[in-house]
Amino acid sequence: MQKSILRHSLLVLCSLALAGCSGVFKSQEDKTQGWTADQLYQEARENVRASEWKSASQHLKAVETRFPYSSQAQQALIDQAYVYWKDDEPEQATAAINRFLALYPNHPGTDYMLYLKGLVTFTPPSAFLSSYTGQDPSERDPKGLRQSYQAFNELISRYPDSRYAHDARSRLTWLVSTIAENEVNVAEYYYKRDAYVAAINRSQAVIRDFSGVQAAERALYIMMKSYEKLGMNEQANDAKRVLDQNFPESKFYAQGLDGDKHWTDMFKPASWFDN
Repeated sequence: MQKSILRHSLLVLCSLALAGCSGVFKSQEDKTQGWTADQLYQEARENVRASEWKSASQHLKAVETRFPYSSQAQQALIDQAYVYWKDDEPEQATAAINRFLALYPNHPGTDYMLYLKGLVTFTPPSAFLSSYTGQDPSERDPKGLRQSYQAFNELISRYPDSRYAHDARSRLTWLVSTIAENEVNVAEYYYKRDAYVAAINRSQAVIRDFSGVQAAERALYIMMKSYEKLGMNEQANDAKRVLDQNFPESKFYAQGLDGDKHWTDMFKPASWFDN
């Protein structure tokens, strides 16, 4: 009898709890029920101003879902990408940007979306941290930097007079230098582990793919020394000739590769730009 009463009491409590939860969910659902697209969008804008990214995202999604053909829906998708980026959700931000570019290829905001796409993956690698962790530089994936480069480059090519073009050009200059440095870091890693063919291939890629970068000096030196180690004197002399032509007073002759390291290397120019 007592077990029966206890079971009945538990059922009543569970029912009350479920009813309470249902009331909460219904209350949350009803908050924006009947709102217009403009009301939802303005609420999202208030959330953005308050840096309430989760709430902003919910209201922007509601605009898209309830009013898919409205002008606010297009703007909501633009803002959704921005909100994801600020909320440290780069993959979702990129997905939103790509969806926007596919849906509205000729939209007036396309230049901004390309600019934002570049910013999403603009995350400079930390040479300072990798030097202390001993991370193999060949395992560092520059994919994000290359994606950033492609987005900024497309922006400049398609919209050279865009209000975002000037900053994109500055970032491109940094990106080219950084990606080239990453390649030379890998080349040096291989060279110091006697993988001379791999070091030569990486160095050649820098010379071939990046024009006018400072990293070319180290790449040519690594190429020359790698050829020397392989006993390929003719190729080593060719590399030396190019090195002397472009860097007639190369510091590497006197200090070698290890002398190129300085304590200020930890301060990379990521601070050049304001996101």
